[in-house]
Amino acid sequence: MLGRTGAFTGRCRFELKQCRSLSSPLLPRLHYPAGSGSRKDRTGQEAGQMSLAQINSILKANEHSHTLPRGPASHGVLGFHSNMLPSNHPSEDRRSSATYLPGCGGVLFGVFDGHAGPACAHTVSQRLFYYIAVAKLPLGTLAEIERAVEEERAVPPLLEWHKPPQDHSFPNGGATSFHSLRNYWQERLQDEDEEDGRVTPALVNAFRRLDCDLSVEAQVHLSMSSPRRLSLPGEMMSQSSPLRVALSGCTACVAHISNGILHVANLGDSRAVLGVQELDGQWLAVSLTNDHNAQNPDELQRILGEHPPSERRTVVRHDRLLGLLLPFRAFGDVRFKWSKEMLNRVHEARPDVLSLVSEGVRTPSPHYLTPPYLSAQPEVIRHHIRPSDKFLVLATDGLWELMHRQTVVQLVGEQLTGLQQQRPIVPSRGMTLGGLQRLLLERRGQVMSVLEDQNAATHLLRHALGDDGYGAVAPNRLAKMLSLPSELARRYRDDITITVIHLNESDL
Repeated sequence: MLGRTGAFTGRCRFELKQCRSLSSPLLPRLHYPAGSGSRKDRTGQEAGQMSLAQINSILKANEHSHTLPRGPASHGVLGFHSNMLPSNHPSEDRRSSATYLPGCGGVLFGVFDGHAGPACAHTVSQRLFYYIAVAKLPLGTLAEIERAVEEERAVPPLLEWHKPPQDHSFPNGGATSFHSLRNYWQERLQDEDEEDGRVTPALVNAFRRLDCDLSVEAQVHLSMSSPRRLSLPGEMMSQSSPLRVALSGCTACVAHISNGILHVANLGDSRAVLGVQELDGQWLAVSLTNDHNAQNPDELQRILGEHPPSERRTVVRHDRLLGLLLPFRAFGDVRFKWSKEMLNRVHEARPDVLSLVSEGVRTPSPHYLTPPYLSAQPEVIRHHIRPSDKFLVLATDGLWELMHRQTVVQLVGEQLTGLQQQRPIVPSRGMTLGGLQRLLLERRGQVMSVLEDQNAATHLLRHALGDDGYGAVAPNRLAKMLSLPSELARRYRDDITITVIHLNESDL
C-alpha cells in the first residue's frame, strides 16, 4: 500500500460508535522479588540453569538495528536500535519505523501496545504511518497521487519501511485499507479550509481518522456477513478481520522527526523519554509524554468532565474505564465508542459473534449510558532538538513498570559514551572490604553487560529483567525471568517493546 520495504478533516459517515478490548479485564501486574524461589518449567529443568548462550538467544531473537544514510535525508537521526520481548503468546506489542518520501520527508517511529489480542496493534502499526503521510503531504502532491490512481498509473511510494525481518506478519485487508486511505486524501482535497505542512494537526487528524475508519470497516463487515454461513466464525474473527481489529485495541506512541524538530504523538500509557547529556557529562531523563490513565489527575478530570455528574462513580471504577479498561485513550475498543443502540443490536442480532469473545462483554454494561467513553485523540508535543539531546527512548509500559526513566537514560547514555569503563572506582570513607568487593563485582557486571550488547534496546531488556538492585545484572535472576512458562510470564511482566533513536548527526 503505497510503500516499499526497507482538527479531524474527514467526516466519519457512519455513526462513530466505540468499545473496549472484548476480553476479560487485564490481569493485575504483579511484581515478585528477585529471590522468590526457584521455579521449574514443564520439562522439570530448573529455571535458573540457562547458559549465557541460551539467555542471549532469547534476548536477541527480535533485536533490530538500522543506520540511516548520512546527510540531510536523515533529518539528524543517526539510526535506531529496537527489540521486543513477548510475555503473551503471541505478543500483543508491535513496532514500526519508516522514512516518508514525498515533500520535505521525515522519519517516523512507533511502538504499539495491544490488548485483547494483537489484531488492532498489528493493523495500526501497518497503517498509521500512511495516514500520517497523507495528513502531512501538500495538497498538490495528493492531487498528483489521485490522478495516478484514476489513470491506473504507477503511484510513487509514500514510505520506505525499515522493518525487522523477524517481525509478525499476516494479511491486513489491503484492498479495504487502500480504499479507506484514498477516501481520506480525497476528503482532504475537497476541504477548502485545509492547511498544508503543520505537523501537530496532521498527527491528530491521522490518529482520529484511522480510528474512525477501523470502526466503519468493522460495521460494514458486520452488516455484510450472514449469521447463517457455516464458515462465519473463522472469517469474522480471523486476525485480519475488521471486526477482530475493532473489538481489540491498542495504545500508540509515535515520534515524527523532520529537519531537527521532534513531535511525539501519544495515545495511552506507552512513553517517550529524551536522553539529555548535560555540560558536566551527567545524564538527564526528560519525559515527553503523559500517561492516559487514572494515575494522571488531569486525564482523570478530563474523562469525568465529559460525562454527567450522575456517572461520576461509574465512569472510572477501580482505576479502569467502566471498571474494565486501564488506558483512557486507545485505538479500536469499539465497545467503549459505539452507541448503546448499536451495541444492543449487535448483542441481540449477532450472538454468533459475541460467542467468540469473553463472557464479560456478552452483556451490555448497565453503566454504559453516555458513549463514547474512550478517545483516540493523541496528545502531541513539539520539541526542537538541541545538541545536548542525544537519544529518544520509545517503549511500551512493560518497560516502565520495571525501570524508572532516569535508570533507562543512564543505562543507554553510559553505554553510548563508555562512561562505565572510564569512571574510576573511588571507595567511600569507612567502606568495608566486603563493600569494596561488592562494588568491584557491580562494576564488572556493568562492563560485561555493555560489552555483551551492541543493541541499546537489548541492553535495557537485560537490565530490566536481571537487575540485582545495585545497577548490575544478576545472571540467575535474568535466567529465571526468561525461563518462566507462558502461563506464568504474564504475571511477572508485560510484553516489552523498545526503540532507541540516536539523534544529532555530527556532520549536519
